[in-house]
Amino acid sequence: MNDKVIVRPAGPDDLHFAETITAEMEESAKARGTGIAKRSPDYIREKIREGKAVIAVTEAGVWVGFCYIEAWENENYVANSGLIVSPAFRKSGVAREIKKRIFELSRTKYPDAKIFGLTTGLAVMKINSELGYEPVTYSELTHDEAFWKGCQSCVNYDILMAKNRKNCLCTGMLFDPKEAAKKQAETTQQVPQTEERRTFVNNFSLFTRWVRFKQFVLLKSLGKKDGNDNQNGDKKNSLMSFLFFW
Repeated sequence: MNDKVIVRPAGPDDLHFAETITAEMEESAKARGTGIAKRSPDYIREKIREGKAVIAVTEAGVWVGFCYIEAWENENYVANSGLIVSPAFRKSGVAREIKKRIFELSRTKYPDAKIFGLTTGLAVMKINSELGYEPVTYSELTHDEAFWKGCQSCVNYDILMAKNRKNCLCTGMLFDPKEAAKKQAETTQQVPQTEERRTFVNNFSLFTRWVRFKQFVLLKSLGKKDGNDNQNGDKKNSLMSFLFFW
């Protein structure tokens, strides 16, 4: 743990970490009781060869963390996917550094693309918020079927489909370069800023409570039987209206 951690773009010398990375992705998902789209070691190697991945290693060559880039809809949308950190190095700030580096790499490779993510992790949401992401409805994410097909291996896939792919336990977050440039121009020119696109962007504690409430309602509504649903229909409809309004 005292060995210095280096976060950098992954290269050919890192191909041998592919099995370790995919195994840790799977174990981490099981431990959290949530799901991520499964990736094979060959897929991870492909991302490394394409220069679309960031890796964290110690000076001694011990694997620490990883994340990769996926592009959708003719490179109009980009996702920073598969963020994973070795258990021994969690809560050390490595995840934040990896997210920053993969975000920078995405902006360099795809300067005009919208960068989005789906996650159940509040820590990841906080990092995304710091980078300029804002919470969005699923309709604002990519419509590429290949992306959504990847959700089939997630343990929450039934919830996604029950909500007609409009909602799930994951929260969608988006960085729009045009919106970011507009805000930067407003700040530089010291003119009144336009209305924020999302309710929670400047209040992460409120955002956190909203996410937990959303997950509670989705899980509860999926587990209810028809009789209970009918008995509490008005209340449920009110809660779901809240979920979809933001």
